Amino acid sequence: MSVSGVRFAGTRSVLVELSDLDSVLALSALLKATPLPGQVDVLAAASTLFIKADCAANARAIAGTVRSLELGSAPANAGSLVEVPVHYDGEDLAEVAELTGLSVEGVINAHSSQTWRAAFGGFAPGFAYLLGENQQLHVPRRATPRKVVPSGAVALAGDYSAVYPRQSPGGWQLVGHTDAVLWDLDRANPALIRPQDRVRFVPSRTSLSLGTRPEPAASPAPVAGNLLEVINPGLQSLIQDSGRPGYGDLGVSAAGFADSGSATQANRLVGNRPGNAVIENLMGRITLRAHGDAVLAVSGAGARIHIDPVDGDDFHTEREIPMDTPFALLDGEVLKLTPARNGLRSYLAVRGGIDVPTVLGSRSTDSMSGIGPAPLAAGTLLPVGAIHGAHVVGNPEPSTLPVPDAHGVYTLRVVAGPRDDWFGDAGLDRLTGQTWKVSPDTNRVGVRLALGEDAAPLERIRTGELASEGVAVGSLQVPPSGLPVLFLADHPVTGGYPVIAGVIAEDIGAAAQLPPGSSIRFELLTAPATGTPTDEGNLA
Repeated sequence: MSVSGVRFAGTRSVLVELSDLDSVLALSALLKATPLPGQVDVLAAASTLFIKADCAANARAIAGTVRSLELGSAPANAGSLVEVPVHYDGEDLAEVAELTGLSVEGVINAHSSQTWRAAFGGFAPGFAYLLGENQQLHVPRRATPRKVVPSGAVALAGDYSAVYPRQSPGGWQLVGHTDAVLWDLDRANPALIRPQDRVRFVPSRTSLSLGTRPEPAASPAPVAGNLLEVINPGLQSLIQDSGRPGYGDLGVSAAGFADSGSATQANRLVGNRPGNAVIENLMGRITLRAHGDAVLAVSGAGARIHIDPVDGDDFHTEREIPMDTPFALLDGEVLKLTPARNGLRSYLAVRGGIDVPTVLGSRSTDSMSGIGPAPLAAGTLLPVGAIHGAHVVGNPEPSTLPVPDAHGVYTLRVVAGPRDDWFGDAGLDRLTGQTWKVSPDTNRVGVRLALGEDAAPLERIRTGELASEGVAVGSLQVPPSGLPVLFLADHPVTGGYPVIAGVIAEDIGAAAQLPPGSSIRFELLTAPATGTPTDEGNLA
């Protein structure tokens, strides 16, 4: 058992290639028992281990250290047997039969007659990669991922089977569905299937359920303290903080601020800590009422900030507030944001922070998994945190939004890898040598790119399937269509398409602020000043 290669993924992550799954599990166990300096998260996959670091310098150090570690043996199989009832009615069942040369009944028999091993987690909370006893059902992923795969879908890809715990995008072949609840935060262990468990799929003709699938709970209405009342949440308003790193092995994304620069700025202006919870608002439209005096600031996407005084208040008048400036919102006053200028996401911070309950250590809403507070709705009451110690309110600051060039094109800086060898130098030249468009299908999971004028899709120079492996925020993952997807805060923790390059950490916030129709060019960085170990390259 040994490390066969080390590749850098973006500026702060390392992809370690190993000889077999047992080596992956052994290294994972070692790093979880004895973390390396700066290690934030470790995610096992079929033949790789993905290690996230807190900065580029520690990522370089981890890359150098991991080669010399003594791996030992993989942990003993201590899992349980889990039976999952399945209705074999998937949209791709006939296609799977054609791909495998089996009949539809043969596919069902092959799937349900073998025991599957939960090798590792990933992609989404409760999603387990189940390795079969044979390769009878080896099938490729779909050429173009579905934008929506229903909750409970039972699927195949490569040598693996899995169950989608909730509705999400996905590229696996669907063969059926189950009523089993794969992820439930009310259980002692939220995941129904854990790494090392054995799974048997049982054909079912009746509607069986292992429990009621929980809906995200609304924030409880507080009874004391200062509050912000949501009158109109706009298109989408979410609670976000600095996220919940460290749960990748459970399939839980870090989530958090899509544009950390703008969110941190808003917190700084009102005197909060950088990671305090704020409201992340899409397109700068929201209406709030203050219950108790508060100090707020709005940064990020441009918005017109208007305050209406309390009816009958002769001492205060309606007023307009500039962006990126702290301001007072007095008891009973109404704050209205309406869109103005550029950007996609506005961040509204309040002195003391939004004090909703934490889930897995964070107040962030993960739009892909449903973990965290529910999206804000009319009538939601948001508690404002108590102020302890010094909360020095800041001075007005310039906007953090990205600025396009004279032709209206935004530049995002990238570093190659970890799978640029699937596209070669010609692929990197095409990625960086043409203009891309932000498609309408953009959200907190990722930005789907479309072709700009005279542009062409990326082409692979390798055939076959890439085993699922860890991916980082900022990754440019390329499905067979050749149109990259730029992962944002709520991205799946693993992916099965090659990542040609990664947007550097400093530009991820800019990517999150580009509305549909925006033009993008990627600039490939090679200088060590970027914080990327380019002098060593991607060590194969």
